[in-house]
Amino acid sequence: VFSRVAERYDLMNDLMSGGLHRLWKSDFVAMLNPPRGEMPYKLLDVAGGTGDIALRTLRAGGPRTSAVICDISPEMLEVGRRRVADAGLCDRITLIEGNAEALPFEARSFDGYTISFGIRNVTHIETALSEAYRVLKTGGHFLCLEFSEVQVPILDRLYDFHSFEVIPRLGELAAGDAQPYQYLVESIRKFPKQD
Repeated sequence: VFSRVAERYDLMNDLMSGGLHRLWKSDFVAMLNPPRGEMPYKLLDVAGGTGDIALRTLRAGGPRTSAVICDISPEMLEVGRRRVADAGLCDRITLIEGNAEALPFEARSFDGYTISFGIRNVTHIETALSEAYRVLKTGGHFLCLEFSEVQVPILDRLYDFHSFEVIPRLGELAAGDAQPYQYLVESIRKFPKQD
């Protein structure tokens, strides 16, 4: 799926969310709260292909903030490489192809671990969570940004309509392929509820 949507992934996020994903990600990075001073801080952004969270984290943090983007999709990582290069941050952001369920990093290597809109695509979520715990330093922070069930009456029906009728059509128009976006909508429905 992601190899087919990589080039249009960020555009589709804007179209599907009406730009709201930008606000959600800003709040997400604010919650991560990377240090703004001279203290070193190392982030691991899993399923972070296009680099959105890593780039935001470096902008929010101090000069010794660095990030590793780990993604299973080489096509998503290629988009991320271009964005990191365009931002002039190749010296502070590394991109590595890897699986969330078997991270290629030593234990206790990272101050923060983020995964946004990616954990629902992991086959064995509990294994990915165990790996997150393994690579985080003692006192490190794990943050996950994900869709779930809408629990507001009427809004839930509007959300379903948008998800199943609008998003695949947007995918067809903007990316030339509705199927990957049908998958994304279905993966949200299969993801565990908030509780």
